[in-house]
Amino acid sequence: MNSLCIDWIYHNSHEKIYRTPFGALPCSARVSLRIKIASEVPPDTVFLRLWNEEEKEKLYPMSLLENQRMDRIYHAEIETPQTPKLIWYFFIIHFQNQTYFYGNNASQSGGAGEIYTHEPPSYQITVFQPNTRTPDWFKSSVMYQVYVDRFFPHHPDGITYEPAPKNFFRREWSELPEYERDPDTHRVIRYDYFGGNLQGLIAKLPYLHELGIGVLYLNPIFEAHSNHKYDTADYHRIDPMYGDQDTFQRLCAEGKKLGILVILDGVFSHTGSNSIYFNREGTYSSLGAYQSTDSPYYSWYHFDHHPGSYDCWWGIDTMPNVDETNSLYQDFILYQENSVIKHWMKLGAKGWRLDVADELPDSFIKSLRAVMHTIDDDSVLIGEIWEDASNKTSYGELREYLLGEELDSPTNYPFRKILLDFFLERIDAEEMHMQLIQLYENYPLHHFYAAMNLIGSHDVPRVLTLLGEAPEQQTLSKKDQKNYQLSASQRELAIKRLKLLSLMQMCFPGVPCIYYGDEIGLEGYSDPYNRAPYPWGKENLELLSWYKAIIALRNQHAALQTGSWHTAYARDDVYGLVRQITGNQDVFGQVKQNGTFLLFINRSTDQQRDIEVDIRSWCNNALISLLDNQKEFFINEGILRLTLNPLEAKIMLQR
Repeated sequence: MNSLCIDWIYHNSHEKIYRTPFGALPCSARVSLRIKIASEVPPDTVFLRLWNEEEKEKLYPMSLLENQRMDRIYHAEIETPQTPKLIWYFFIIHFQNQTYFYGNNASQSGGAGEIYTHEPPSYQITVFQPNTRTPDWFKSSVMYQVYVDRFFPHHPDGITYEPAPKNFFRREWSELPEYERDPDTHRVIRYDYFGGNLQGLIAKLPYLHELGIGVLYLNPIFEAHSNHKYDTADYHRIDPMYGDQDTFQRLCAEGKKLGILVILDGVFSHTGSNSIYFNREGTYSSLGAYQSTDSPYYSWYHFDHHPGSYDCWWGIDTMPNVDETNSLYQDFILYQENSVIKHWMKLGAKGWRLDVADELPDSFIKSLRAVMHTIDDDSVLIGEIWEDASNKTSYGELREYLLGEELDSPTNYPFRKILLDFFLERIDAEEMHMQLIQLYENYPLHHFYAAMNLIGSHDVPRVLTLLGEAPEQQTLSKKDQKNYQLSASQRELAIKRLKLLSLMQMCFPGVPCIYYGDEIGLEGYSDPYNRAPYPWGKENLELLSWYKAIIALRNQHAALQTGSWHTAYARDDVYGLVRQITGNQDVFGQVKQNGTFLLFINRSTDQQRDIEVDIRSWCNNALISLLDNQKEFFINEGILRLTLNPLEAKIMLQR
């Protein structure tokens, strides 16, 4: 073989010439796949190898489409399956008694692939159910996550519900949370409470409205015997620490008046051992599954040896697992007239966030969503997933979250990791672009724009602590973790970074989610230190003002909600993107106001960056900076020239 360069075979799933249409596709859609081969003599054969879990392997001979000197373009057109699933492809080239494979790159990020002499990683195409949609109102909202006990205490009648005897109230709202553990077993023996409640949330709805929030996601609020409430004791009762059913209904009604809809946390993979259903501690008058095989709840659980040996969540015996396929359990959660899902949605809940969605069977999630839609066809279902939700495998099964019958929104932890890696200089702008576009390629468009783009949550360290380059958590003792605070210089750096990161969050497709207190500068390592009370009266007002401004910017402009997204620049420390609506239609064909926004971020802490960007594809008029007192930027022959100071962002609107 003569004159072969290192990239003599080439395919790029992100370029239209090689794969059209881009990204995820509905069932029975046509997709064109092409590959370029540069050699003096043509290959003997070129095949497209297609695979899915049901039909296994298919080989398609590729035909010569173009021949320009040494460059030959081979082409095949296929039809996606009639049922939703993932399909995978790579190429096989036979050449003078040699077989070459061309597949996805080693990081499996899509885009340009690599040449292999063995079976390569495949490219993914997500095939989803036609006419799938996610709620439009949700895609245009900003979320706020609240850990109710730590947000605001309000007891207008002067009555405070006392915790169980083994638990206790903190004396001061400003104290830090801490578990009391058995020194030998390290099990939690006492939980602390601060007194935040649903009345407090109602009292602070004006604050959330002023902040610009449209969705309020609550960590679990049903009766439970821990402060985190993930050990449900009674699905039909609000925990008395937080209030009652009437208070919840009033929260939903008052929130709706201000354009704030409430999402509940659904913990359906397990219950508490101290619950009506299991009743290991004998707290309840009901006959629990632990007490007797005659319990109406016995079939919910799996016992190896009754009563003491049973299946539980991650081996934690206070959280016995349930069998979500059990018909009695499904009736209770889903189908009965007063089922858990129906009961709370009729009282005002607009949707659910499913805890540990990867531990719930696909069939259960599908049924849950179907029941939700009988109550409210515009409700939203969010699933807790920590990886790419399009190809997540759990317990040996490839999940179906985004194929059209399950989730509306995955928790976008990959987005969080990508942004943190960029701002902490673990990856450069080009790698950030590649990782973001991988999600864009794998997710159906309606899921990509509905993804819950969180930066903080109750399960991860506070973002400010991370951005301030605090020591790795595992290097500190629990005592040192509790007491650690960023130095003045670290905190200053962290706030500057958080401003840029949050601006990126508000300008990127998806639903931004703010974890309570991030917007005013709370610090803390993971649970329980990331769950400190909201410091009313001691907020970082500069940061709060910033959040109000950037949320307002997103809320005011449809282009930042459902406009198209393009990477405009990605090199070293600088990343730039474009959000745009043209022709008065957003990416879903909805009538929206035209607008073109450009965002550029320099994440360098000490280097000024001068950049030149060809923006003719998106802009032809002058740009107005929205952060620089309406400073005007002019385009010279399609080129935008910018100077970005260290840790500076510019967001510009085309005139």
